[in-house]
Amino acid sequence: MFTDKDLSQIEKRGSDVETVKQQIEDFKSGFPFMQVLKAATVGDGLIRLDEAAKEQYIALFDAQAPKLKLLKFVPASGAASRMFKSLFSAKDEGKTDKSVDQFFDQLSQFAFYKSLKNVVEGDDRQSVLDGLLTTKGLDYGNLPKGLLEFHTYADKVRTGVEEHLVEGALYANNKGKVRLHFTVSPEHRKKFKALIKSVLSEYETAYNVKFDIGFSEQKPSTDTIAVDMNNEPFRSGDGSILFRPAGHGALLENLNDQEADVTFIKNIDNVVPDHLKAETIAYKKALAGVLLAYRKQIFTFAKRLEKDDVSAYMVNKALRFLRQELSVEPPKGFRNWSPEDKLAYARHKFNRPLRVCGMVKNVGEPGGGPFWAKNPDGSFSLQVVESAQINMKNAKQKQLFEEATHFNPVDLICSTKNHKKEKFDLLKFRDPKTGFITEKSQSGKTLKAQELPGLWNGAMSDWNTLFVEVPLITFNPVKTVNDLLRKEHQPK
Repeated sequence: MFTDKDLSQIEKRGSDVETVKQQIEDFKSGFPFMQVLKAATVGDGLIRLDEAAKEQYIALFDAQAPKLKLLKFVPASGAASRMFKSLFSAKDEGKTDKSVDQFFDQLSQFAFYKSLKNVVEGDDRQSVLDGLLTTKGLDYGNLPKGLLEFHTYADKVRTGVEEHLVEGALYANNKGKVRLHFTVSPEHRKKFKALIKSVLSEYETAYNVKFDIGFSEQKPSTDTIAVDMNNEPFRSGDGSILFRPAGHGALLENLNDQEADVTFIKNIDNVVPDHLKAETIAYKKALAGVLLAYRKQIFTFAKRLEKDDVSAYMVNKALRFLRQELSVEPPKGFRNWSPEDKLAYARHKFNRPLRVCGMVKNVGEPGGGPFWAKNPDGSFSLQVVESAQINMKNAKQKQLFEEATHFNPVDLICSTKNHKKEKFDLLKFRDPKTGFITEKSQSGKTLKAQELPGLWNGAMSDWNTLFVEVPLITFNPVKTVNDLLRKEHQPK
């Protein structure tokens, strides 16, 4: 299948030949659909915190935070080009629609309006679009979302990145030290660094903190091979094999490289101005408190289960906690397993990374949600499942997917160490059979591309998972430029 030249190319990328061959096999066989048992709902896999519980968990986190290594991990490499899809159509093809009209009608309400005025010569639509989207002006059409001016304040404007600095100071703060890690694309790394360098002292003074900021890029070795419609390696004009970035699942490697006791994960575009931050901060701390409370119990069981003389009573107690508190249902026929096999099962389930995922009420956003789903070992547990993972031709599975009451806003708190404070190798806890295959085109030819198991889907498939309801105000993504006109992104 591969020539010597191909093998040399694969090696230079840092990719593994056997992995690349497996990817081609996955194109041929396709990925199996996820089998969903039911949607996770309040009281059945989804925790709703009343006010007293929320305050209790916040207090728990606040008390323990000074002793913990905290990290805020922000996937920030996404390009903003999709935000401006309708504006690009207007600029390049003269097409207009309601969203384009709205953009121009309310132009002065965008945080980037002043910057735009400084680079635009005319006030006709074409000049404005050129000034906003191209290198003639702000070049927003080619920048990542994190570098765009999102919010207006009395004396300044803030980018998405700056809002994350502020958030970090307000909840990922260990005795005045705030650690953030941004995953960025190679071509934008310098710009991220320059922006942060220019504002850092201002935020350190305002919040009385010291920031420790790291960056990483998606590793070329995580790119996946593209194939033609016959599942043969897709070749570029020069005969080399085409590899493509493999979606946010590739960031599992970046996360795996981080060192922290508690890691907060949140997308770059999900931020609000200061006057709306209180709920976000409260729930971030509450979720972290939930994580710490459950982790303590998990660690206690893990320690007891690793002893040489574990009693049947202790194993049954651990299994009951797994089912009732962590929503992990054992495989069919489990009660007939030998005591040794039951103990081995319990030991594995208690010796895994832990995540607490915030879930918002479903308001019709496209994307995944919280479900009880079947795992490769036959057990059922809580999983974040995307529509692409469901066989929509199966009426029952489609109905179950549509019954979801909640939606995944990518609001995760993670614990990636065991009870001995050793880091887990996160790559061992993903389900490689939960990737995605999509059709794309290159140079006018159709190709098939493959995405790795999504970071909060299959990449965290074999984690202990808790779902907690969070208020809608904590979820304010910027998918299109006009989302910045919503009241959640406007000044008070």
